[in-house]
Amino acid sequence: MDQHTHNYLLRLADNNLILGQRMAQWCGHGPVLEEDIAMTNIALDLIGQATLVYEHLAEAEAGGRTADDIAFLRDAHQFYNVQLVELPNGDFARTTLRMFFFSTFQSLLLDELRTSTDAFVSGFAAKAAKETAYHLRHSADWVIRMGDGTPESRHRMESALSALWAYTGEMLTPDALDVQMQAAAIGPDLTILAPAWTQKVKSVLEEATLRFPADTHMYSGGKNGRHTEHLGYILAEMQFLPRAYPGLKW
Repeated sequence: MDQHTHNYLLRLADNNLILGQRMAQWCGHGPVLEEDIAMTNIALDLIGQATLVYEHLAEAEAGGRTADDIAFLRDAHQFYNVQLVELPNGDFARTTLRMFFFSTFQSLLLDELRTSTDAFVSGFAAKAAKETAYHLRHSADWVIRMGDGTPESRHRMESALSALWAYTGEMLTPDALDVQMQAAAIGPDLTILAPAWTQKVKSVLEEATLRFPADTHMYSGGKNGRHTEHLGYILAEMQFLPRAYPGLKW
């Protein structure tokens, strides 16, 4: 496996791992029992998808590293997730809207990755698509329910939209690695995904009676290892045990 493909796969896995870690923080804190369980299951889906990729990368390296080593023994600048997924959970509205934005992108991405020339990538996309479809449906339903709900729920969803929108552009903006993967027919053309993402988001926001945001500056850098301060706090919590007790076995 060449380094470009390796880094591209890390992006896929890191997005899922970090968002999965964020969703797992809701375990035991959901607004109702059913939703607590749903968010925990989504976290398990995301972390499971990340694990599949890390295991594949570890096997390809043949250097003795494990999936756990890749997940727990890298520093923040060696993670390539988009900044959106590392942002704090905030309230239930913000967590739900973030999941909707990401799952809309992920669903479109996986549809394209099914035809990847890389056998692992295409197989991974086929496996992950069903789970992601549920994540999208679940989060979209809640965005509509809260946006077109009570004055309080609408206010919270409007606040979430204001806080998160500037972090959505990074998912859809290709950089040099995205272009290389597209040229190799491993990854898709993100400029094609962007209109479909916008159309889906617009339709859900319209049903939620929420206004589609105006064009604004978009934050970026996560795909190249430049992150917000929040990722460091996630890793400090997530990586403590493996770093404090190297090689620990349960």
